[in-house]
Amino acid sequence: MEQLPLYISIVFAMATLACVAFFYKASNCSTPTLLLLLIWIVVQAMISSTGFYTITDTFPPRFLLLVLPPLLVVTGLFVTPNGRRYLDNLDVKTLTLLHTVRIAVEIVLYWLFLHHAVPQLMTFEGRNVDILAGITAPIIYYFAFVRQQFVKQLLLWWNIACIGALLNIVVNAVLSAPFSFQQFAFDQPNIAILYFPFSSLPSCVVPLVLLSHLATIRQLLLSKNAPSK
Repeated sequence: MEQLPLYISIVFAMATLACVAFFYKASNCSTPTLLLLLIWIVVQAMISSTGFYTITDTFPPRFLLLVLPPLLVVTGLFVTPNGRRYLDNLDVKTLTLLHTVRIAVEIVLYWLFLHHAVPQLMTFEGRNVDILAGITAPIIYYFAFVRQQFVKQLLLWWNIACIGALLNIVVNAVLSAPFSFQQFAFDQPNIAILYFPFSSLPSCVVPLVLLSHLATIRQLLLSKNAPSK
């Protein structure tokens, strides 16, 4: 990957830390939550710095070490009693505001495209509409929790739609990466996620965004922490 301007890494690092801070606050300032997230980021930084993820011809792909542990944790939260209690105590208001970090992430992806580190299809000029989730998050927050004019169903469908936008970019990003199953962007593959700090996107930011949506949907379906409360 070509040498990137320092501001790109700084902005992305700040967006990642903001995502962690939002989730930490949503967890009622749970110290174990914060420590787990920070340790995970540091561990992935150490692994990424060795060039471990840049070797893409292995089976199974080394990339799984970035995404599989967070997905197992998310799954564990939903299938265990203690995990479900944890999810049901998360603050939906803060989880909604967490999605504003997606604006900064999408700007960083556009900068990475300009420097040939990701393909155009991963940006808002391509197939990526995820920035809309970030733009609408404060609007949803205002009407749902400040004005209390949104019914629960609208907040529910907003979260579902944003999951769709997230899954869209995740699929395109994975299929654009230089793995054996690559399908898109052969002229400019998605290589940024193989390097730190951008490896934190699939290993930390995306899992937290997904978990925030899923936890909110769970609470809404259980009629807990609805906007009218």
